[in-house]
Amino acid sequence: MANMMEAFSLRGKVAVVTGGAGKYGRQIVKALAEAGARTWFTSSRQDRLEILERQFQETGHAVKAIYLDLNNESSVIAAKEHIVQVEGKVDVLVNNAVARPMKRGWEEEADKFGESMKLNATGLFVVTRAFGNNMVERQTGSIINIGSMYGMVGPDSTLYEGLGTRVNPDYFFHKSGMINFTRYVASQYGPAGVRCNCVSPGGYWTDQTSDVFVERYNRRTLLGRMANDTDLMGVIVFLASDASSYVTGANIPVDGGYTAK
Repeated sequence: MANMMEAFSLRGKVAVVTGGAGKYGRQIVKALAEAGARTWFTSSRQDRLEILERQFQETGHAVKAIYLDLNNESSVIAAKEHIVQVEGKVDVLVNNAVARPMKRGWEEEADKFGESMKLNATGLFVVTRAFGNNMVERQTGSIINIGSMYGMVGPDSTLYEGLGTRVNPDYFFHKSGMINFTRYVASQYGPAGVRCNCVSPGGYWTDQTSDVFVERYNRRTLLGRMANDTDLMGVIVFLASDASSYVTGANIPVDGGYTAK
């Protein structure tokens, strides 16, 4: 490694982020673009692609949007083939897309759990295999799964008391599964030089977050605050770049110390 700071650069790399328009997705896309990657993000909202792309461009980030529906393997393959045709390769895949069809907690209809698994579990497998196999052909690449601290620990019901918020079981199921899926993918692709890691963020503050919840949550973390709109950017660039070339199969909590307390 000639220069440490150059190792963090993503110049010359092509990155794809699924679900790039969401609260975590936006900062992930920005981080990759600012580090120099030619960055694409996906959305299942075909009618909003141009709008989303323009919103990023208005903030100075020249990124591209493409339709991809994790419930439809054909759309995954089509997106992968289009990006490879345009760019010639894909170096980085960030699995960030998530659906939350369950709304009623433990009493939700069972088919909503199945709907969640189709996208959040089967969809994760399908998109990882499609882009990962392409990386294998070039014997290099980095796959980053966006998990959650709730894939590592159970829910703290005291955070939600009196707020009318339901904690849904599918989220815990697929986020914990994502961590071990990461290890499987790292094992599957490691001999080809393709890495796979997981990032497990903590709670993300927005102006819609209840003040009561924020106070309770802040007391629960070591850093005394919720995540903001830049807190994931550093770890994403690290895992996407050559600076982490010997890191694979890892799960990195970015939770302000929530899971350490």
